Amino acid sequence: MSIREKLMADLKEAMKSRDQLRLDTIRFIQSAIKNREIDLRPQAIDEPEVLAVLKKMAKQRKESIDQYRSAGRQDLVDKEQAELVILQEYLPQAMDQGQVEAIVGEVIAALGATEIKQMGAVIKEVQARTAGAADNRMISELVKAKLSPQ
Repeated sequence: MSIREKLMADLKEAMKSRDQLRLDTIRFIQSAIKNREIDLRPQAIDEPEVLAVLKKMAKQRKESIDQYRSAGRQDLVDKEQAELVILQEYLPQAMDQGQVEAIVGEVIAALGATEIKQMGAVIKEVQARTAGAADNRMISELVKAKLSPQ
């Protein structure tokens, strides 16, 4: 089942159960996906692009939570956290640092990378292999650590 199909099924379920927060969040997700689809016309939107939209929305929620927390707005922090939990249901399970580190090692060996100049190529390949399940900042830090002269 694709992410969009799952969203439609969950939308119907949220309507039946009268779960307003879930309903609003799913509608907001669908709206963001539709906007991205309009931006990409005439090309069709594919699963990786839908995942990118979801990741962007999750990142926005995390940043909002930090800002609201520093402003002392606990009511808004709670709302954003609830939306983030719903968003994360549609994202792939995040990889832990050990798994990402193993993939980084494999990619460096496969590409024969030895210098920091090759960091971009290594990061690109690691991102392709992890298929969005790893944090880009973590990937960058691990690659930089492995390619930096000790």
